[in-house]
Amino acid sequence: MTETSRMKVEIWSDVVCPFCYIGKRKLEAALAGWPQRDRIEVIWKSFQLAPDTRTDPTRNSVQNLAEKKGWTLEQTWQVVASVAERARAEGLTFNYEATKVANTFDAHRLEHFAASRGRGDEMTERLFKAYFVDGRDIGDHRTLAALAVEIGLPDADVEAMLASDEYADDVQRDIGEAARFGINAVPCFVLDRRYAVSGAQDSAALRQALQQALSEREGPPDPGTSRSPAGAVCDTSGDCG
Repeated sequence: MTETSRMKVEIWSDVVCPFCYIGKRKLEAALAGWPQRDRIEVIWKSFQLAPDTRTDPTRNSVQNLAEKKGWTLEQTWQVVASVAERARAEGLTFNYEATKVANTFDAHRLEHFAASRGRGDEMTERLFKAYFVDGRDIGDHRTLAALAVEIGLPDADVEAMLASDEYADDVQRDIGEAARFGINAVPCFVLDRRYAVSGAQDSAALRQALQQALSEREGPPDPGTSRSPAGAVCDTSGDCG
C-alpha cells in the first residue's frame, strides 16, 4: 500500500497537554490489533495552549495553573489529581510536582525535524514523557537535543536545527491550519480532512470514527472539517499545562 493511499490522521496537540498524552494512548489502543491499521498514517501537528508562556524551570505546572486561574494550590492539586487518575487508567504516571513550566515552540520545531527523519511519533512520545514523567525542561535546547539523541537522531544535526529558526514556519503553518479549521481544543484528531474528533475519547469511539472515515473515503470531500458530537476536554486557556 502506498503512502498516498493511506488515510491521514492528523493530531493537533501540545506536549504540555495531559489530555493529549492520554489521547495518544487511547489512539494506540484503538489501532492495536485493528485489521485496518496499515491503512492509517498518523501525523502530529503543532498547537500551543499558551504561546506567551515563558520558560521557567523553577515553577511547576500546578503553580502556574493556580496563578492563572486564581485558585489555591489545594484546589489546583484536586484538579490535577483527577487528571492524573485518568492517566493512570492508560498506564501513565504523571509527576506534576516535577513538571517545569516551558514554552513549547522549540519542542514543536523538534517534532517537525524528527518527522522529517521518520521519527515523529517517537519524538512526540519522548517529549510527553520528558515533561509529565521525567520532569525535564523541554524549553531548554540542551534538554531537547539530549532527548532527540535518545531516539537516535544525530546530535550535531539537532543542535544546528535548534540554533536556527528551521521548522518555525511549519509550526506556524500547523497553528494557522488549526485556526482555519476552527480547532480550539486539543487533542483534535482530524480524519482525512473530513471529520474531527475532539478530546481524549475512548478507544472504541476513536476506532468507530476511523472506520467510518475509511468507509466514506470514496465520496466527495466536504469543505473544511466537521466536528463529532464529542466535546473538548482541554481548551486554549492552557488549563492542562
